[in-house]
Amino acid sequence: KLYCSSSEPHTQLYQCSGRQLPPYFLLLQCDSKENFLFHRRSDVLMMTPWFAPIVWEGTYNSEILNEQFRRRNVTVGLTVFAIKKYTVFLNKFLETAETYFMVGHRVNYYIFTDRPEEVPKVPLKEGRNVVVLQVQNYPRWQEISMRRMELINSFSQQRFINEVSYLVCVDVDMRFNDQVGVEILSNLFGTLHPHFYAAERQSFTYERRPASQAYVPRDEGDFYYAGGFFGGTVMEVYKLTKKCHEAMMVDKAKGIEAIWQDESYLNKYFVYYKPTKILSPEYLWDDDLGRPEILKKIRFLALPKNHAAIRNK
Repeated sequence: KLYCSSSEPHTQLYQCSGRQLPPYFLLLQCDSKENFLFHRRSDVLMMTPWFAPIVWEGTYNSEILNEQFRRRNVTVGLTVFAIKKYTVFLNKFLETAETYFMVGHRVNYYIFTDRPEEVPKVPLKEGRNVVVLQVQNYPRWQEISMRRMELINSFSQQRFINEVSYLVCVDVDMRFNDQVGVEILSNLFGTLHPHFYAAERQSFTYERRPASQAYVPRDEGDFYYAGGFFGGTVMEVYKLTKKCHEAMMVDKAKGIEAIWQDESYLNKYFVYYKPTKILSPEYLWDDDLGRPEILKKIRFLALPKNHAAIRNK
């Protein structure tokens, strides 16, 4: 018999000894007023081999989690890069974030842009702020993409560490489509890439050139992660972005650019520094891929766009 004796809301993971567990886990949540709440899904993988939860709809209790994070008085930083014409996505991004992102919690929107005058004035709820961080642009969109690691790293040390508890780093050409809350927060988290969440390792588009610092051998790696949604505590994000930026600079000195720029270095990092939580493709989806039945909610959705008309402009 499993039971919860604590008077404080919390979440525990129980493993039955002597039995082979299926490829998902049983999450028991309880507090002083409730008995057990069983959250399980048999249609998706819910835990990694290193016992990190994979977050899907139906695997957590948002009321319990919200109370935990409110008691901790948490402020969350959300970073986006709106360089050149990508400022056109800011209005939809911020409006939908105010509707769905970390509802009821304090948020700092950190907007990196070379066009601060184009940042829209979107009405914000109490405890939520837009912080504009002016940065330079670069001629090639690939360079802009890779510089994100350097800038997040620099500002994590200079500013973010003093202002927020967690950082969530996402792409701006997206809109929030459903609730994205504190269930995503952990020391270090990544998001399963929508193109590869159900794929075999052999098909992952890791950097395969041994000369690159982003190189991942074909017999290594667990999942393929999207570069457009990752985060964690400020210190863990600082360590991640520092390692990725240093690797990029080594490659740049050798004239090497990883196949998927910053995403390649992110994936290399997660191979050897395992995330403590993984987000399902609910948290980064593209409707060009349809709507698979396992996706009970689409939380963060790519906007239709003409890449050629926006990149390098």
